[in-house]
Amino acid sequence: MSNETLDCRGLVCPQPVVETKKKLAMMPFGVLAVLVDNDVAKENLIKLADSLHMEVMACEEDGLFTVSVLKEERDVVALEDTGNNVLLITADTFGSGNDELGALLIQSFFYALAESEKTPKAVYLVNSGVKLACDGSGVLDSLGKLEELGAAVFSCGLCLDFFQLKDNLRVGGVTNMYAIVEALVKWRAVIL
Repeated sequence: MSNETLDCRGLVCPQPVVETKKKLAMMPFGVLAVLVDNDVAKENLIKLADSLHMEVMACEEDGLFTVSVLKEERDVVALEDTGNNVLLITADTFGSGNDELGALLIQSFFYALAESEKTPKAVYLVNSGVKLACDGSGVLDSLGKLEELGAAVFSCGLCLDFFQLKDNLRVGGVTNMYAIVEALVKWRAVIL
């Protein structure tokens, strides 16, 4: 049994969860103590441990949270086959209400997706979502990583033309609405 510590202070969501999940996957059985500096990160780590069916305990001292996760010999994380899922991304932000927050959320979403063990079959970008695969996008690295992991990335050609971005496409290929519809009715689709 090993006892290890992971310092995630100063990391923004979802980095503490991603780093903890990676560390748990690599470490032998034992206790992983994760240090975080905010309540949201602490709660997210507790949810992660619960989702993995691992025992968890959290304590706080002077604004520093220690979340201890017990990885036992019986704790084996089963990977689900998500090869039949496709994502339809309809905007270059996540949610509505504030575009600045939405831009941060879409970056966080794609970072977490690229670090996840569950990769979609394909990501389809339409409307302003095509901007995510073009020059200046904050998610180019994550989209590139998704491609490396086997997910196809496609941008709507009509949308690229509308925003005059066809020459700025940096990740993935160009597709059309017919192909997008075919994928959406053939596979399980998640629309954002």
